[in-house]
Amino acid sequence: MTQPNLQNYGFTAEQQQIYDTVYRFSREELHPLSARMDREDWFPEERFRSLHEVGLLGTSIPGDYGGQGLGFLEQCFIAESMSYWNPTFGAGWLGTDSICAHNIVRNASDELKDKYLPGFCDGSIIGALGMTEPGAGSDALGSMATTAVRDGDNFVINGRKMFITMGPVAELILLYAKTDPARGAHGVSAFAFETSTAGFKVAQKLDKMGWRGIPTAELVFDDCVVPASNLVGPENGGVGVLMSGLNMERVMMCFHMLGVAQRALDISIDYAKQRKQFGKAIAEFQLVQGILADMYTDIQSMRALSYQLAREVHDLEVGGGGRGEIHMRTSAAMLHAGRALMRVVDNGVQVHGGTGYIMESEINQLYRIGKLMEIGAGTNQIRQVIIAQELLK
Repeated sequence: MTQPNLQNYGFTAEQQQIYDTVYRFSREELHPLSARMDREDWFPEERFRSLHEVGLLGTSIPGDYGGQGLGFLEQCFIAESMSYWNPTFGAGWLGTDSICAHNIVRNASDELKDKYLPGFCDGSIIGALGMTEPGAGSDALGSMATTAVRDGDNFVINGRKMFITMGPVAELILLYAKTDPARGAHGVSAFAFETSTAGFKVAQKLDKMGWRGIPTAELVFDDCVVPASNLVGPENGGVGVLMSGLNMERVMMCFHMLGVAQRALDISIDYAKQRKQFGKAIAEFQLVQGILADMYTDIQSMRALSYQLAREVHDLEVGGGGRGEIHMRTSAAMLHAGRALMRVVDNGVQVHGGTGYIMESEINQLYRIGKLMEIGAGTNQIRQVIIAQELLK
C-alpha cells in the first residue's frame, strides 16, 4: 500500500509526516506481533508501555505533563496508520491514549491532571473506560446499577462493569457510577479510579472472537473507597463528561476502521494477483475485479466522511457534543463506516476463498474485528435512533 496523500484531502505536510512515521514504526515493530496476539489472545504489555520511547503515549497531553501536545487530527492519523498494521494494538492504544486520557485532559481538575497525566505519558499508567455493565449496554447511563455513595470526603463504590477493554491491565479507570439514582441518567458521576483500591477485582477475562490480544474483562467494585477529589467533572455531571468526548470518540473509531479496511483491500489485491485458477491469476477475472472495485469504493466513502468529520470535531469545545447536528453527523459517520467495513472484510474473505475461512489467515482476523464495529461504542441501531431523533426534531 502507498499511504494516503493527506494533502490531497487538505491536511498538512506535518500531519503526513506523523502518519508516515507511525506507519513505518507499526510495520516494523507492531505488525510482527499481530498473529500471535490473535492466536493466543496475548497482550504484549512491555511493548505497549514502551510506546512512550517513540512518542506514542500521551499524544494529546500537553507538554507540561510530559505529553506530545498533539491535536485531535494527529491522533486520528496515528490511529489509522497503527491500525493498518496491527488493528488490535491500535484499538488498545485508542482505549488508553484517547478515550481515557483525552477525557481527563478535557474534564479533570488540575490536581488530577498533575497526579495522573505524567503516568499516561511515561507508560506507567494504562487507562480504561468503565461504562458498560452486564445489564446496561445501549442504555448505559439510564440502566446503570453501579453506585457511588457519599461518605464525608469519600465515595463508596459498589457494582460491576462488563466488556471493559484494557480492564485487567489498567492502573486507572475513567469510571461512571450513579451518585443520585433518583435522577436517572442525570445522577451519574465520573471518577478517576485507581485499580489498586481495596475491594476492586477482575472477575473474569473474556474470550472474544475479535480484538484478540487486548485484554477485556468483567470488573467488580466491592465497597471501594474513592476520594471525592477524584471526581472528573462535577458531582452528577457524568453525562457532560461522557458527551463532551463522545463525538470525538466516534470519529476516532472511524479512523481505526479505515486502517482495518485498507489492510483488507491491500492483502486481497495481493492474494488475487498470486492465486491462480484456470491457468491465470484470479485478479484477471472480471468478477473478482468487481469485488475489489466495491471494496475500494467503500473505503473511499469511509475516508471522505471520516476525514471531514475529524475536521468538524477537531476543536470541539469542552462540554460540546452529544446534541445537535454534530451529534447526528458523527453517528452517521460511524454507522456508515461500520457497515462499509463489514462489506469490505466480507468481500475480502470472498476473494481469499477457502483460505479466508481459516482462522490463522489475516483476512479472517480482520473479518472478526469488523463485526465489533457494528456493536461496540453504540450499536448500529442506536446510531440510527440518534440520527432519526435529530432529523425529526
